[in-house]
Amino acid sequence: MTSLSLPLRDQRLSRKEITQLVACDIPDGSIVNLGIGMPTLVSNYLPDDREIILHSENGILGMGRVAQGEDIDPDLINASRQPITLLDGASISEHTVSFAMMRGGHIDYTVLGGFQVAANGDLANWITDAADAIPAVGGAMDLAVGARQVYVTMDHCTREGQPKILDRCTYPLTGVGVVDRVYTDLAVIDVTPDGLVVHAILDGVTLAQLQAVTEAKLYTPQPPLAIHRVPNGRAHYRSATPA
Repeated sequence: MTSLSLPLRDQRLSRKEITQLVACDIPDGSIVNLGIGMPTLVSNYLPDDREIILHSENGILGMGRVAQGEDIDPDLINASRQPITLLDGASISEHTVSFAMMRGGHIDYTVLGGFQVAANGDLANWITDAADAIPAVGGAMDLAVGARQVYVTMDHCTREGQPKILDRCTYPLTGVGVVDRVYTDLAVIDVTPDGLVVHAILDGVTLAQLQAVTEAKLYTPQPPLAIHRVPNGRAHYRSATPA
């Protein structure tokens, strides 16, 4: 497998653009948990014409955008310890209530970061095999099994160019068969009973190039959408790319 023929890293989707696509895909009326790291950016790009209630595992229901300037209140933070705003009617609870929401099937979608995802939907996102790795379980295990849909955001490959979408995860698992969709800097991929299906692919990247940096087999029962990047604008889907 090689990444030599793929776009340079600064030509791939940024963290902002990845989370813009996630925000676009969350339907009206959803209750959504945003995990630590990249997922917290989703709160900044939710469509204004949808009513989406954001949950944070540290005890917030009705979380708004990341706070800036005079809106910053050091007592209001998300799971990534970033200052956030609250929507009108927001609720604050302690951890047992927050985790009861997560474990009780009350969260429609959770957006989590990931180190590895397997072809069958296994997720590894709490520790790597690095000598200096620090375990960081948090609430990911509860969310992975408690949410009705699990979306994962991550780079398609490691910094060394190794694939992160694998036949089987090599890191300790967070959850078995829990992932429904993966958003990377190259593609959006659905985990289905028939295998990994490419929902969308970055404009300019071929399916052959994508497969070359993905260990697990990819399928395209129909032409995937193209992910179009607009300078200083939003990444969005457009007409199907040629097979």
